[in-house]
Amino acid sequence: MSSIRRQLLLWLLSGLALAVVAAGARIYSQTLAEANELFDYHLRQMAASLPNDSFGPLPPSSAIETEDGLVVQIWDRNGLELYFSRPASKLPQRAELGFSTVATAHGSWRVYSALERNNVVQVAQPMSVRRDLAAGMALRALLPLLALLPVLGVLIWLTIGRGLQPLERMAQALDRRTPDSLAPLSQEGLPSEIRPLVHAVNELLARLSRALESQKAFVADAAHELRTPLTAVQLQIQLAERAKTEGERDAAFAKLKHGQSRAAHLVQQLLTLARQEPGVSPPPHSTVELAEAVRLVISELAPLAANRNIALGLSHEAQARISGDFDALRVMLGNVIDNAIRYTPAGGAVDVAVRLQERTAVVEIADTGPGIPQEDRARVFDRFYRRVATHVAGSGLGLAIVKNIADRHHASIGLANRDPGPGLRVTIAFPLA
Repeated sequence: MSSIRRQLLLWLLSGLALAVVAAGARIYSQTLAEANELFDYHLRQMAASLPNDSFGPLPPSSAIETEDGLVVQIWDRNGLELYFSRPASKLPQRAELGFSTVATAHGSWRVYSALERNNVVQVAQPMSVRRDLAAGMALRALLPLLALLPVLGVLIWLTIGRGLQPLERMAQALDRRTPDSLAPLSQEGLPSEIRPLVHAVNELLARLSRALESQKAFVADAAHELRTPLTAVQLQIQLAERAKTEGERDAAFAKLKHGQSRAAHLVQQLLTLARQEPGVSPPPHSTVELAEAVRLVISELAPLAANRNIALGLSHEAQARISGDFDALRVMLGNVIDNAIRYTPAGGAVDVAVRLQERTAVVEIADTGPGIPQEDRARVFDRFYRRVATHVAGSGLGLAIVKNIADRHHASIGLANRDPGPGLRVTIAFPLA
């Protein structure tokens, strides 16, 4: 399992180690540059201190004392070698006046040659001496830092643990909660870096609280609404059992069938509403041809309209594409048009139109029914709300389903009087895809 503390410790120690390596490289580079200047000066002074008068060849045993790996060569003006402190060093036998760096089989050498009166003097030193000196100084400078890394690791581990304590307290506070405890977490004393997380958790708890309250209200309302048709069904069953004549029995069974149909319709509406609740994950949206969905709904409801002697048709059809769930749109349009058919008296008409207005696609359903009074329009989208004066059977859920689906599609719903009246005009405006 991934650990924030381990990751931070690893990254911080890795950064410190890289910083130490970079510091070591810098120290080595600077020390080597200073050593080169110092040893070059030393070579020049060494060459100046050697004999510059004519003298005969000297054996190596008579060598001039040298230090720091120095090799000395002396020639007279005629090129005769007078002295060579280390014949095995394989240095070049021709002097190039001034400083130069010479590569040999045993590594590179720093060479200084000068003309001193009658003699040519060459002093050489292995570059490894300088590099070893620079590396030693850099290592001695870095040793205290390297020794501090374990101490810093412990301090970092403890510091990170202290910094993560607010998260641990928040986790413990959530762990102690009961399933129905959705009160917001306290943000008192929390670091500013953790406050956004706590705020997001509190927002989630608030949404869960609202969803649970909505579900409780939904279950309570559903239980209340189902009680009436189920009670009616039970009563009709008792009447059918007590019927003494065939006519009484037929009448009781007819009412029983009507009650069963009403209960089945209510259950179906409840299931549809539950699927369209805001807390339920919707299917992914796709591009929908709005006129195609309208035509499908009209074809499905045409038999109902014909049975009630109501003219149902599509008066205007614009090509409009929106982003949405085709099945949900079909349910929404079906509920609106079904309501229009049921509330329109026989011989009336329901006109449906699909129009384009600026950047929106508008579905308009106009009927010749009684309409909805202005004072009731704000409540008709509430669950189980039914106008007192209505004579049409229903569950009071149709427009609540319409509102939920419209909200999911970022659509707006408008209710107005049909012009010319009487009747109701419902407009649903969708943003274009």
